[in-house]
Amino acid sequence: MKIERVELLHIAVPLVKPFRTSFGTMDSKDTFLLRVETDAAEGWAEFGGDPDPLYSSEFTAGAELVLRDFLVPRVAAVRDLTSAKAGPAMAAIKGHYMAKAALETALLDAELRAAGMSFATFLGSVHDRVPSGVSVGIKPSIPELLDDVQQYLDEGYVRIKLKIEPGWDLEPVRAVRERFGDDLPLQVDANTAYGLSDAEHLRKLDEFGLLLIEEPLDEDNLYQHAQLQRRIATPVCLDESIHSARDAAAAIAMEACRVVNIKPSRVGGYLEARRIHDLSRAAGVPVWCGGMLETGIGRAPNLALAALPGFTLPGDTSASSRYFAEDLTEPFVLEDGHLRVPQAPGIGIDPIPEVLRRFTLARRDVG
Repeated sequence: MKIERVELLHIAVPLVKPFRTSFGTMDSKDTFLLRVETDAAEGWAEFGGDPDPLYSSEFTAGAELVLRDFLVPRVAAVRDLTSAKAGPAMAAIKGHYMAKAALETALLDAELRAAGMSFATFLGSVHDRVPSGVSVGIKPSIPELLDDVQQYLDEGYVRIKLKIEPGWDLEPVRAVRERFGDDLPLQVDANTAYGLSDAEHLRKLDEFGLLLIEEPLDEDNLYQHAQLQRRIATPVCLDESIHSARDAAAAIAMEACRVVNIKPSRVGGYLEARRIHDLSRAAGVPVWCGGMLETGIGRAPNLALAALPGFTLPGDTSASSRYFAEDLTEPFVLEDGHLRVPQAPGIGIDPIPEVLRRFTLARRDVG
């Protein structure tokens, strides 16, 4: 391929309700799409980060700069460009995994569209639909939490994830267990809100039979996560701490986790995400696909990834209606607790032009 144009579209899509975690509250999905024109086809990708560097050190304005000034020029200079060559071309630039993921994904989309191949086929998916879990944010009260969980279960979601933080952990989990029973697949996500000194408090979660506790301690602190895992029975799952297959291998070897959350944007793209899947599966460690409140542009390839054989736990691949009254694409709809994996070439879906225009705040060329 040869890159002819790289366009950045700044979008803001309102959420159906505010989404609160331990690091803040979101009212809209404010990010950007990357559209790459090549001499073979057009490709799309969604930046996984947010306007502020809270979940990650990356943020939208910084990603735009690094794409424009460093990543796109390096990749555009590659002769006989393929998506597989993009990663090595960007490797000299430290970090910026989400920006790299957006560019690599858009190129992969274009490459696969030109070849008439779907993401699912390319990645090696073995299912045509995947079970869908839902992430429930921190609520003002227990009754509101229970109402939301009831709504999601009525809609058919097969797993519930509760966001937690100090002061909002044992009681909401207990309330959900008492209301919906021990058979409900339930997990919690702390988004790095605790310290190792909280180990005895977190051990109290063991009585609730959780699938896992996600990223309870500071990111990139595998040693302390390993210490915590030795003190609690609930499986520790790592999210923010895993940036590569190398990180995943170290975490598994140190017994810092028993489950891995794979977010393609966080690890630099779908090629590295597949490597993490392969490594974890070989080690007998279950993986699942996390989410960043993606629009349909980001959700479609996530579903293809989640259909790989090692993804044995339901992911945060929720239906479009979980977050948006109107998605940028044709909506993904829950069917018996599952979402269908797109089978059309590339990511298998396109933005709806009129909807995209309404939610686009600005367009800029970055290459």
